[in-house]
Amino acid sequence: MKTKFSTVLVLSVGLYAMLLPGCSRKTEVDGELQRAAAALQQPAPAQIPETVPGQPAPAPAPAPAQELNQAVTDYKSGNFEGTVSRLQNLRATPQMTPEQRIAVNDAIAAVMTDLSARAAKGDARAAEALKQYEQMQTRRR
Repeated sequence: MKTKFSTVLVLSVGLYAMLLPGCSRKTEVDGELQRAAAALQQPAPAQIPETVPGQPAPAPAPAPAQELNQAVTDYKSGNFEGTVSRLQNLRATPQMTPEQRIAVNDAIAAVMTDLSARAAKGDARAAEALKQYEQMQTRRR
């Protein structure tokens, strides 16, 4: 009898632990995006763009904070492909501090986790965004 009770208790706690994060996933994503936005508000080291003689100077990339704000806007409006694209651009940005890079990577992980859960529930936009993310990751290597 005691063994059955222990088994049921352990299974109940395990099930609760698995279901609990699912309820707060959107809050987690919003929180990670907000933490990344706050981190990107801090000044980053200046980077001098490389120019090739005889070639026009490259167009300036959007500021990391601006890019992240647009990714947040895209995410909240359901434009998951835009979100993934902007987050990948941010990940490739060279002028970030280590703390900023960690915040961006945490935000990307939270968004990808949320998109995976949405795709598993049948959200076609999330599935397409995940497919785009995989393609971008493959091209990057």
